Amino acid sequence: MSQVLHTPPQAPVPADDDDLAALAARHGLSVSGARPSLPEYVRQLWARRHFITAFATAKLTAQYSQAKLGQIWQVMTPLLNAAVYYFIFGVLLGTKRHVPDYIPFLVTGVFIWTFTQSSIMAGTRAISGNLGLVRALHFPRAALPISFALQQLQQLLFSMAALVVILLCFGVPIAFSWVLAVPALVLQFTFNTGVALIMARMGAKTPDIAQLMPFILRTWMYVSGVMWSIDKLTKGDHLPHYVTLALETNPAAVYIDLMRYALIDSFHASQLPPHVWAAATGWAVLAGVGGFIYFWKAEETYGRG
Repeated sequence: MSQVLHTPPQAPVPADDDDLAALAARHGLSVSGARPSLPEYVRQLWARRHFITAFATAKLTAQYSQAKLGQIWQVMTPLLNAAVYYFIFGVLLGTKRHVPDYIPFLVTGVFIWTFTQSSIMAGTRAISGNLGLVRALHFPRAALPISFALQQLQQLLFSMAALVVILLCFGVPIAFSWVLAVPALVLQFTFNTGVALIMARMGAKTPDIAQLMPFILRTWMYVSGVMWSIDKLTKGDHLPHYVTLALETNPAAVYIDLMRYALIDSFHASQLPPHVWAAATGWAVLAGVGGFIYFWKAEETYGRG
């Protein structure tokens, strides 16, 4: 009888990483979720601009869909905040005695601050709060924080209609300077979007940041001149120079003061910090470009883990 020789199966030789990479390249394969180059990333975002605007509008429409007053809350929320601040700071602390047109001054500050605050808070949860969408679909992840910042801009534009009515009711005349509100809002939107992108990346890695942000933003609000005049506080030499400089170059205060200067005739150019337009542009470029690059560098990590 013939004997059949059984040779044990040979263990497969592991393929070298270079060989696998060459094989993938030969068949046109690429790494799933790999970060594209920065110019390509910008092109992908631009190609999805209609999605970004539609997503922002849908979020804005759905925000108060369960409330009986619906979209009226877009205006009522900042107005109620302004009423509370007026009672505490204007009446109890007497701030209104030192500021002309205090109610227009206060309401403008609250509306513009709310725009920044809401954009940053929404950006913080942009990735961590939409993991299902991030993991299910392939798209540039920057579309989410940008769309949330755009949603807040749309909400501000609704609120601006109420702000105009308040200005007219308190005797603030329509002036050519109102046109300056447009570039001021463009710069503020760029700044808000950049910070939202930074916070989106941080919030994606550490979701607990979203719980800390309300305290940080509340502190920032109190030093941004929302309820009081920075110009009145910094006059004279009773404050150290670095404190005065920090208050005057605070980006939130810069955008608030620019809007007050544009809309309120009693808020004069002498009350603005030095080189205010340069500061507003600098903050917008620094946050917008820096935040976008910072977010893009972690593109392949979003939704993982």
